[in-house]
Amino acid sequence: MEDKVTIPALTQMKRQERKSVGVVAWDYQIARIADRAGVDIVSVGDSVGVNLWGHDNPLEVSMDEMLVVCKAVRRAVRRALVSCDFPFGPLQEGTQSALRAGIRLIKEGGADMVKLDAAAEFPDAVRALTRAGIPVFAQFGLTPQTALRYGVPYSAQALPGALIPSEMTAKLVEEAKLLEAAGAALLDFTNSGPVAGSAVVEAVSIPVLGGFGGGPWLDGRMRLAHTAIGYGEKWIDSKTETYANAAKLSLEAFAALIADVRAGRQIKG
Repeated sequence: MEDKVTIPALTQMKRQERKSVGVVAWDYQIARIADRAGVDIVSVGDSVGVNLWGHDNPLEVSMDEMLVVCKAVRRAVRRALVSCDFPFGPLQEGTQSALRAGIRLIKEGGADMVKLDAAAEFPDAVRALTRAGIPVFAQFGLTPQTALRYGVPYSAQALPGALIPSEMTAKLVEEAKLLEAAGAALLDFTNSGPVAGSAVVEAVSIPVLGGFGGGPWLDGRMRLAHTAIGYGEKWIDSKTETYANAAKLSLEAFAALIADVRAGRQIKG
């Protein structure tokens, strides 16, 4: 078994220009497989509500629900770092609330670090968590809210970096430096684009990863595990290329199972 991934190891990878890889997962089996494959981070995202449980939006997910999925992933992962998202609420309620939530995710959930959305708006919480010995994975960057603030068009697709005005790039670099100074261990740069993304990577010494709207200009990438393997009903008819298409395979398998049962044949497995 390879050595357990650490935050200093990821920082060393950045210095050596080696890319780190993270996946977002919410269940034991997928997290176990991803860990065996050799990912560096397994991030337990609040996207579980929409993608796994069919919620209308991620704001519906509670702290207790995040703890359930975090514990499942923690039991699965041996090598990778486990990061767990704050659900909406504790961070917005204030620093003490954020600190209590962070302690629960580390102590009860078994997370190695906590991930804060829109972290640049809450630097005091980042400082408090860091002082308490809780590593912070700080998300920032271009979201529908920040895009409107800067007058930048935002669509359901990743925003091309060329559309990010120079003054916004400077602001994002400033936010990245602020988060590093507050003690963040890693940054998750949403919709970075090659211009702003490269500028932020050069401006800070901590690893800068990205999922939506990221690219090879960052220190590493995050990806939904279910997207990478095409796991989800929408992938049955999708033309988008994935690394596998578990949805189509599952559809075929269930159809074969139904056919065997209907025909009176012994089922497999």
